[in-house]
Amino acid sequence: MAETSESENSPAVEPAMVDRAGKSGNVGLLVLLAVALVTAAGIFAVLDRSSAEPYVMGLLGLLAVVGVFSLFAGAIGLIRFGQAAEGQGFARRFLDTMSDGLCVTDLDGRIVYANGAYAKLIRAETSSEVRTVERVFSSDPDAADVIFRLAQAARSGMKAEEELRRAHPLGRSDGPVRWYRIRVRPLSGVGRERTMTVWQVADITKDRDAQENNFQALQRAVTFLDHAPAGFFSAGPLGQIVYMNATLADWLGFDLADVEDGAVRLSDIVQGDGAALLEGVHGAPGEVKTGIIDIDLIKHNGQSLPVRLIHRVPVGADGGIGDSRTLVINRSPGEDVSESLRAAEVRFARFFNNTPIAIAGVDKEGRIGRTNAPFMRLFADFVKSDPRSGMGRLVDVVAERDRQALADALAVAATGQGQIPPIDAALPGDRNRSARFFISSVEEGAGDGEVAVVYALETTEQRALEAQFSQGQKMQAVGQLAGGVAHDFNNVLTAIIGFSDLLLANHRPTDPSFQDIMNIKQNANRAAGLVRQLLAFSRRQTLRPQVLLLADVIADLTILLDRLLGEKVELKVTHGRDLWPVMADLNQFEQVVINLAVNARDAMPRGGTLSIVTRNVGVNDVGQYDYQGFVPADYVLIEVSDTGTGMPEEVMEKIFEPFFSTKEVGKGTGLGLSTVYGIVKQTGGYIYPESELGKGTIFRIFLPRHIPAVEDAPKKPVEQTALSDLTGTATILLVEDEEAVRAFAARALASRGYTVHEASTGAEALEVMEETGGSIDLVVSDVVMPEMDGPSLLRELRKTRPDLKIIFVSGYAEDAFKKNLPENEKFNFLPKPFSLKQLATTVKETLSE
Repeated sequence: MAETSESENSPAVEPAMVDRAGKSGNVGLLVLLAVALVTAAGIFAVLDRSSAEPYVMGLLGLLAVVGVFSLFAGAIGLIRFGQAAEGQGFARRFLDTMSDGLCVTDLDGRIVYANGAYAKLIRAETSSEVRTVERVFSSDPDAADVIFRLAQAARSGMKAEEELRRAHPLGRSDGPVRWYRIRVRPLSGVGRERTMTVWQVADITKDRDAQENNFQALQRAVTFLDHAPAGFFSAGPLGQIVYMNATLADWLGFDLADVEDGAVRLSDIVQGDGAALLEGVHGAPGEVKTGIIDIDLIKHNGQSLPVRLIHRVPVGADGGIGDSRTLVINRSPGEDVSESLRAAEVRFARFFNNTPIAIAGVDKEGRIGRTNAPFMRLFADFVKSDPRSGMGRLVDVVAERDRQALADALAVAATGQGQIPPIDAALPGDRNRSARFFISSVEEGAGDGEVAVVYALETTEQRALEAQFSQGQKMQAVGQLAGGVAHDFNNVLTAIIGFSDLLLANHRPTDPSFQDIMNIKQNANRAAGLVRQLLAFSRRQTLRPQVLLLADVIADLTILLDRLLGEKVELKVTHGRDLWPVMADLNQFEQVVINLAVNARDAMPRGGTLSIVTRNVGVNDVGQYDYQGFVPADYVLIEVSDTGTGMPEEVMEKIFEPFFSTKEVGKGTGLGLSTVYGIVKQTGGYIYPESELGKGTIFRIFLPRHIPAVEDAPKKPVEQTALSDLTGTATILLVEDEEAVRAFAARALASRGYTVHEASTGAEALEVMEETGGSIDLVVSDVVMPEMDGPSLLRELRKTRPDLKIIFVSGYAEDAFKKNLPENEKFNFLPKPFSLKQLATTVKETLSE
C-alpha cells in the first residue's frame, strides 16, 4: 500500500527545542555584572581620579558581596554554572534524537519542554506554534473521548496509554489515514510529588499496516486450509475438537459453528474402538510421534466414512500431551485415484478394525507391533504403560502363571512352524478375566520385522457361562437325586406315620407303649421336615402361592426375628415406598427370611447389624445389577445384609449345594441355603450373594412383580371348623404302587366305614372299575406309578365317568403333574407324608363337595 512519507510533508525548517525554565537564574547574574561595569566606566569618565576613588571602592565592595553570594548560590544549586549547562545540553540532545514526540507540561498545563520530534509530528514551524497534546487533537471529534481519558489520568497522577485513528495526519486536512499511540505519565520531583506531566506521541501507522498484512496472510492460509482437498482436525487431550477445516466438516455434515463452540468431540466422529487406536499414538516426553491409521469416521447422520488418518500428537518435556494434528484422507468410492487398490485397502481396514478378535503383530523379541482397535481396547492399560519402549512385550499382557506358555508358543512361531495350539490365559489384575490366544507364524521379511500374528479372543463371559452351566448341571443332578430320594422317603414316612396313628388309636395315653409310639411318630415328622427341605431344593415341594405384600409379611416377622437374633445383633428394616405385590407361598417365604437371618446371626458371633431392605426394581433399573442370567423385568428386591465375617470365594461357589455347611458337625444340616435357593427359584425369582471377608455378606432376592387381575382381589380367609365325624359309607378305589402305604390307607378308610377296593397300578384300577360296574364314588390315586401314572388314569376314567371325584396323592408338588392334566380339571390333592386324620378329613371333604 502506497504511503506518504512524513519527512516529505514536514516543515523545511526544524524548530529549536523549547526550554523556558532553565536559563532565568544565570541570565539575572550576568545582567547584574554588566550594570556594575557600565556604572564604573561612567564614574571614571565624569569625575577625576581622587573624586571617583570612593565610588569605585564602594562598587568593588558591592561586587565582592555579589561574588560571595554567587559562590554560596552555586554551592546550594541555586545558580548553575558551566558543568550543569553542559549536562542540560546533553539531555536536550538526547531527547531531540527520540523518534517519538515528547511534550512536558507543568501542573497548570503550560508547556515546559517539547522535543523536535514532537514539533515535527504536529507540524509546528516555530516554537510559538508548539501546542499541548489536548489542543492538537481538540479539532478531531473522534479523538475527544480518548484525549479526555488521558487528561483525566494526567490530572490524577496516573499512567495511561491509548491508540486512536485519524482520517488525516496531524496538522493537515488531507492525506492518508494515520494511527497514533499516546502515552501520559507523571514526572515526580523532590519528595516524589508530581511536578510535571510527560506526554509521548508516536505515529504507529506502519505497525498497524504490518499487522493488517499479517492478518490478511493468515486469513489466506486459513482459507487455503479450509478448502484443501483433504480434511484436517485437531483434538485436545480431553477429546474435544479444537479445530476442523471446512472440507472435513462438509464430509461429515457438521456445522463449523458447532465445532467452534466446542460442541463436537472426538467420540462424535470416531467409530467403534478407533479412539483407542488414536490414543495409542503418542511418544515419549519431548517426542512427536506420527501414526497412519485406517478407520471409519461417523457422519452427522450416522453413516460411515472410510478414511486414512495421518495422526500426530506432540508430547511435552514434562509428559503433557498437546493438541493433535490429524490429516484426513477420504477413501470413499470415487475419491481415490487408484480405485481398486483403495477399495481393497478399505475392505481390509474395516475387517481388521471391526472384527471382534484382537489382532497384533509380534517381532522376534516378542514385542507388539501394529494392532487393531479391539486389541487396544482389550489391552489398553498395558499399551499405555510405557511409551518410551513402545507397546511392550506380549507376554506381559497375561498373568504371571501363563507367561511361560505364551513365550514358548511365540518361540515356536519364530522358527516358522505352524499348527501351534491355542493358549488359554488369565489377564493380569483380575483373576476373573481371561483370553484365548491363537498364534500364526509369518514368513521372515514379509511383515516389517514381524515373525508372528497373534489373535486374542476374550473368554471371560464364555468361562462364566461354562461355570454357570456346569454348576447348573450339578445342581440339577443333585436336585433330581434329592427329589427321587425324597419321594421314596415320603412313601416310607407315610407308612410309618400312618401305622403309628393306627397303633395310637388302639392305645390309651396311660398305656406304657403309647409314649413309644408317639416318639416314633414325632421322629417320622421330623424326618418329613428334612424331606420337605430336599423337595424345596429340587423345586418339587408343594407350594400354596398367594398375593403377598412383603412389607406386611416382614413386619409380622420382626418380633420372631428379634428373638432369633438375640441381644448382640441389631435388626434394621427399611421398606421402599409403594412396594409391588408378589405371588409366593407365605410360609415358605417366611422360611427364606428366617434361614438367612439365622445364618447372618451365626456369622456375627461378637454382634453386629442385620439389615433387611425392600424396594421396587423396574425393568429399566435391572441394568445396574450385573448378574449372569438375570432376565430384565419388574421385580421386588429383598436385600438381607450383615456385618459379619464374610465368606471366601471358594465357599461362595458351594453355599447353595445341599449338605454343604461351614458349621461344626452337629450344628447344621447344610440344607438351609439350598432350601432358600429352591424356594426362590420355584417362586420364579432370583437370588444372588455377595460377600467380602471381614466386611459381611449380602443376599439379594428378586421376586417377580405380580399384577393382580380382577379375580385376584383380596379375599377374607374362610374359617373352617374341624369335622367331628370322619366316618362314611362310600365306595373308594385306592390306587397305590407302594404296598405299605396302600395297606395303611386301606385299613384307615375301612376303619372309618368306607368300602375300599385296592389296585397297585393304573391298569389294575381300570379292571377294578369294570368289575364293580361303575359303583365307585371316589378314587384315591398316587401320581407316580409304573405302567400308567395318575394323570393318565384320570383321562381314561373320564371317558366313562366324567363326574367321578378323585384325590391325587404325591410326594411331589402339585404343579409337577398339573400341567399333564386337561385344562379346568377338578381334583383334590393330598401331599405325602400324611397322617390318618389328614387322609380321612380329605376324603370326607371331597365326598361332601
